[in-house]
Amino acid sequence: MPEPLRRDVRLLGGMLGDGLVEYGGRELLDDVERLRHAVIAARRGELPGEEVTALVDGWSLERAEEVARAFTVYFHLTNLAEEHHRIRTLRERDTGDTAPGSVAAAVADITDRKFLAELVDGLEFRPVFTAHPTEARRRAVVTSIQRISDLLTRLNAEPGAGERDEIERTLREEIDVLWRTALRRGTQMDPLDEVRTAMAAFDETIFRVVPHVYRALDHALEGDETGTRPPAARPYLRFGSWIGGDRDGNPYVTAQVTRDAIMIQAEHVLSALETTCARVGRELTVHESTTPPSASLRNALAAARTAQPSRSRRMAKRSPGEPHRQFLLYAAARIAATRDRDADLAYASPDDLLADLRIVQESLAGAGAKRQAYGRVQQLIWQVETFGFHLAELEIRQHSELHERALAEIRAGGERSEMTEEILETLRVVAWIQQRFGVRACHRYIVSFTRTAADVANVHELAASLGEQAPVLDVIPLFETGEDLDNAPGVLDGMLDIPAVRRRLDDTGRRLEVMLGYSDSAKQLGPASATLRLYDAQEALTAWASRHGVALTLFHGRGGSLGRGGGPANRAILAQAPGSVGGRFKVTEQGEVIFARYGHPEIAKRHVEQVTSAVLLASTDAVQDRARAAAARYRPLADRIGAAAETAFRTLIETDGFATWFARVSPLEEIADLRIGSRPARRKAARGLEDLRAIPWVFAWTQTRVNLPGWYGLGSGLAAVSADGADLTALREAYEAWPLFNTLLDNAEMSLAKSDRAIAERYLDLGGRPELSATVLAEYDRTRSLVLAVTGHERLLENRRVLSRAVELRNPYVDALSHLQLRALKALRAGVTDEEERAHLEELLLLSVNGVAAGLQNTG
Repeated sequence: MPEPLRRDVRLLGGMLGDGLVEYGGRELLDDVERLRHAVIAARRGELPGEEVTALVDGWSLERAEEVARAFTVYFHLTNLAEEHHRIRTLRERDTGDTAPGSVAAAVADITDRKFLAELVDGLEFRPVFTAHPTEARRRAVVTSIQRISDLLTRLNAEPGAGERDEIERTLREEIDVLWRTALRRGTQMDPLDEVRTAMAAFDETIFRVVPHVYRALDHALEGDETGTRPPAARPYLRFGSWIGGDRDGNPYVTAQVTRDAIMIQAEHVLSALETTCARVGRELTVHESTTPPSASLRNALAAARTAQPSRSRRMAKRSPGEPHRQFLLYAAARIAATRDRDADLAYASPDDLLADLRIVQESLAGAGAKRQAYGRVQQLIWQVETFGFHLAELEIRQHSELHERALAEIRAGGERSEMTEEILETLRVVAWIQQRFGVRACHRYIVSFTRTAADVANVHELAASLGEQAPVLDVIPLFETGEDLDNAPGVLDGMLDIPAVRRRLDDTGRRLEVMLGYSDSAKQLGPASATLRLYDAQEALTAWASRHGVALTLFHGRGGSLGRGGGPANRAILAQAPGSVGGRFKVTEQGEVIFARYGHPEIAKRHVEQVTSAVLLASTDAVQDRARAAAARYRPLADRIGAAAETAFRTLIETDGFATWFARVSPLEEIADLRIGSRPARRKAARGLEDLRAIPWVFAWTQTRVNLPGWYGLGSGLAAVSADGADLTALREAYEAWPLFNTLLDNAEMSLAKSDRAIAERYLDLGGRPELSATVLAEYDRTRSLVLAVTGHERLLENRRVLSRAVELRNPYVDALSHLQLRALKALRAGVTDEEERAHLEELLLLSVNGVAAGLQNTG
């Protein structure tokens, strides 16, 4: 472990230990330390697992809860220390040379400057935040950790002795607050809680980072001239959100919630724009004697004096001879009025604000103050262009079956159900949002489980039934199952026959969006087969778009976990089917991924740069030609792997009684009580596997330390094409040459590294089906052995030193929480009649669930 990271982990861990002594006496810390040493010894093979179990079982339930909380808080502090080390590493690498994975590196690799200019002109990255409940931390916990982070930043800045003492005292105070804060919610989250939680990432990071991302691209394109001339980089980031808009299976997301969500977003972005515009205005103290205003600026100030004479006089008095400053401060006042709904002063649209900012910019440039024109003023312009007055484009999602039922009721002309009225009211709210903030703010309507073009036509017909109240819609089909992915091009053929779709194609320059679901396809087919089926769909849809002259954007519905399409985003982009990126990438950012990627400015900037770099490179002929050649050579091999892997996966999940067994070996049912999201775990009241959402499916398997959705079936697939590992030549060649296959195996390796066979076996024993346990463990052994053999690694994650270190650091401590969780699960499964004992067991179980999620991170 690097010394700076070791120092931070020891410092924070030591302060936590001192706090435990203050709270519960030396005995509490001793118990925590006994368990820590025991699980480390067990992992080394120096202590039987039964002795760890006996240690945990010997405590009172109250003590077990305290120990579980201690390990969970430790993980929050360790995660924080690792985040600081990532930032430290990024700064150390920023030497002025071109860093791998940066935008500058991608620009340098693309030697055809005309092609590069066209690519940059059409570049798009659209991250869409969703409220899927895998961010298991309370907002109060997140806020507490942020305060500790700020103090650690100050401590690492080498303060003087007196300041250091005060920082360390305050750190101890804040760690004590974190320890005493309830780690899980006492009430169920509602959708607007989720909206407000996501706003923290915008307020603290995203709004500030965006102009720096554009500046990095502009510097890569223009060199040292950036900031002195009109930028070559255009604003290519467009944030989206399903939070408050996704009502598929969530009865708590109503039309009113959607309306409230956009207003919360608007409040945050208008506040940020007002603050920034006022700051830039205050700092722009250029005098008219050195920087004379243009005629356009003088006219704009004259119009302001006519419209707001008192306000204009006050501004002129405070900033005499500084017309550029006066007008920017006037613009800030108008943004505030927009937020307050003051019609006399408010801007009608972000375009009107942009027009005012460009008057200032052009005046400065015309007066020779080019650095002022294309520095902070340009960055403010970029922020307005990116966020508008709505912040993120709110997207609606609903299940295709509900549209079909609603339309049948409307056509019948009888009484309409509550659900039908709710669907129509949602469409009215979309129209209201468009009137208030512009069409861009909310026009995408995703149809879950799209089977035919009629599922798309139904939404357009529902909207048309509103007459003049109908919103402008882009209805996006979401293909989720293997069969639906195969049928996707045929559905698009049918969509071209829908008049409303044809009109939108004409209005948008023949742009069309299609969403691919990674979660449900992986839950149905297994990780290996789903990966190949999604690749086939990308190829087929890209070819369809080329035949029909359509500018296609594929929307990738990925989760944070490897079992739901997660993993490093830049590598995933480079593994897409050739031609399917085309300078555009749209993806969901779910659960804990939002704060992991966008929680700190420097990490957020690095993430967006890596995605941008990958999108640029994946759109080049060189990268596409290599991927195309590798796919042509190794696809027959991959098809055999996929078929055998799918057979193994489906044989397991279709075994009689599998769903019941899964519920017994995992904390599946208890996860609903964790209150980590507003959305129910199942789409319907039925208890079958088919109605279980992919998120709790993955989350529960992670808790068992099996991580089955990330690897199961792959070993059978690899064995089928290698004579059980006897002939690995073709597999090793495919791993080296084909990005898709390389990413598939590397992601499985990461999932295996976060598993633990010994702990997993204890969970599987809870199910009372030894034959199922044996099947899972045999596939684990097969997959682990063959993945290592194909990659040439002697141990998991051998070639990923940083990640390997993080996993190895965490695993023993996760083991401790797993033993505590197992105690609770076994007792609850055996049946408890005493209500007080049951309450303690449930609290212990849910505390451990929270802790394991914090320890393993990308869990859902």
